Amino acid sequence: MGAEERSVSRNSLTMPRRQGHSHELAGDEAIRLQPWRNLSGFPGRPPAAGFAWHGRRVILEPPNRKGWNLIMGHITKRSGHYRARWLDPDGRERSRTFSRKADAERHLTAVEGAKLSGAYIDHASKITLAEYAREWAATRPHRPTTAARTAYLISKHIARNKIGDRRLSTLRASELQGWVAERSQILAPSTLRLVAGVLRSILSSAVQDRLIASSPAARLSLPRSERERVVPLSTVQVQALADAMPERCRAMVIAQAGLGLRIGELMALRVTDINFLARTARIDWQTSPDGKQRVAPKTPRSRRTLPLPNMVAEVLAQHIAAFPPVDGLLFTTKHGHPWRHEYYGSRIFAPAVRKAGLPEGTTTHALRHHFASVLLAAGESVVAVAELLGHENAQLVLSTYGHLMVGSEDRMRRAIDGAWKADGQMTATAHG
Repeated sequence: MGAEERSVSRNSLTMPRRQGHSHELAGDEAIRLQPWRNLSGFPGRPPAAGFAWHGRRVILEPPNRKGWNLIMGHITKRSGHYRARWLDPDGRERSRTFSRKADAERHLTAVEGAKLSGAYIDHASKITLAEYAREWAATRPHRPTTAARTAYLISKHIARNKIGDRRLSTLRASELQGWVAERSQILAPSTLRLVAGVLRSILSSAVQDRLIASSPAARLSLPRSERERVVPLSTVQVQALADAMPERCRAMVIAQAGLGLRIGELMALRVTDINFLARTARIDWQTSPDGKQRVAPKTPRSRRTLPLPNMVAEVLAQHIAAFPPVDGLLFTTKHGHPWRHEYYGSRIFAPAVRKAGLPEGTTTHALRHHFASVLLAAGESVVAVAELLGHENAQLVLSTYGHLMVGSEDRMRRAIDGAWKADGQMTATAHG
């Protein structure tokens, strides 16, 4: 037998001593030992030299101070069972016991194939859905408001539910479908879709982290969500709402309705953002829900310069004279503090809605709807309205307010009548 290949005994395998180290494993069949061959696609950096045990799918690196290092799987027989041992892609040793050697060999073959293809799954991980969901949320580049909402959805609808205690590797699609059915009893379809979207993102990340082979949430059946058509407030209703507000907050209604601001953008307005001479308002910031911080607006397009209508300028001027700004902030509580969004909405705005006799469920966002509807009714383009609202594209404006566009019904009638009239003339000419 040449120097390139030599036999190894049936009952034991002793690696040749190199640099004072040796490695021995028990075996039950002859194995041939040959120098290392580079394996294409093997994860991680291949050793510079070593040996491959092809009969038992074992590869050894050159010895280090602790001896030979196992980097692929092998099988040992103990007490009538066969134990398959291997290293996962992170270098941690894993094992599993089988009653038949053929099953152990098939398992090792599948493991090594998965490692080579990048599809290896760590079935030994005990991390639960709730634990992983919290880790996932902590690594997302969310804005503070989005991060707070995501954390709430995970805590309320995932972590406190029985699926939150389930190990990721044991989750089944049928379990998640049952979770959807249970949540649908207490959540509106639109909210359930939002929560299910978070769950799908979590499990997709788990697939990328090789904790599960595929997402059990990929094909969930969700209740149909029907978006109600926006019915905007009229100018009379907006004025009635402003009159029903405390005097300190009346200008807030007019400013939001006249500029189309989000609630956080309204709360962040400062005197320096209003240019009374140029009749413009600059939007660069919004406040956090607790009102304690000025943060970046929702999207890059949300930073914008808005035309300042005369009626808004007059109301703001009167407000500044009656309630001088505190640290430059236009709208503050009577104690000079920034408004908390939830407090303003539930304790100030909601009572005024009831007092003004407006539809139940009217929120501050209805004033943005009013702004958009007035512009569209005046014939302003969808693209221009999207820019003024701070949207990334015009599609959202079209899908939300398309039915409010002026003249759409008249244009439809003219198009159909014109087509039939032309066809009738052609028909009459043909039969004349």
